[in-house]
Amino acid sequence: MSKKSIANPIRLPAFNGEDGVIHVVIETAKGSRNKFSFDENLNVFRLKKVLPEGMSFPYDFGFVPSTRAEDGDPLDVLVLMDEPGCTGCLVECRVIGAICGEQSEDGKKIRNDRLLGVAVPSHTHSNLKHIDDLNTMLVREIDKFFVNYHQQYGAKFKVVGHCGPKQALKMIKKATKRNRGK
Repeated sequence: MSKKSIANPIRLPAFNGEDGVIHVVIETAKGSRNKFSFDENLNVFRLKKVLPEGMSFPYDFGFVPSTRAEDGDPLDVLVLMDEPGCTGCLVECRVIGAICGEQSEDGKKIRNDRLLGVAVPSHTHSNLKHIDDLNTMLVREIDKFFVNYHQQYGAKFKVVGHCGPKQALKMIKKATKRNRGK
């Protein structure tokens, strides 16, 4: 009997082949207080943090495989879809933009952008093509979620702007090149 192991989701391709559609691996489901992350050394998803009572992820949260952001991790993605996903599932997403952020820890500042994507098989969000299609109050609430999330763990997160899908796709292409050059 041969032993098979789970594929390393960090090494999956970033793009699915369709224009503007990326692969996203879900780490944390919408509504969860538990923050999961993929441990590449053990090849499993592990519980990383627990959010305080009353705070939960507003949408599914995951990463674009085969990318490396400035913080050394794969690019983060907030995924809008009809129902919460599950940890480890692969979702094809249409990129609609990004929350451009700067993170400060121990006096050091780095970019820590959060992409926004819509699950391709979504009904509820299928009309969204650009971050500007979202309600501005919703975007502000998502911005505040990330500020508060980082504050809980001793880091500062500052939203420095927002961008649309073209710029977000450039971020992904740059992060795939950075990943290849490890």
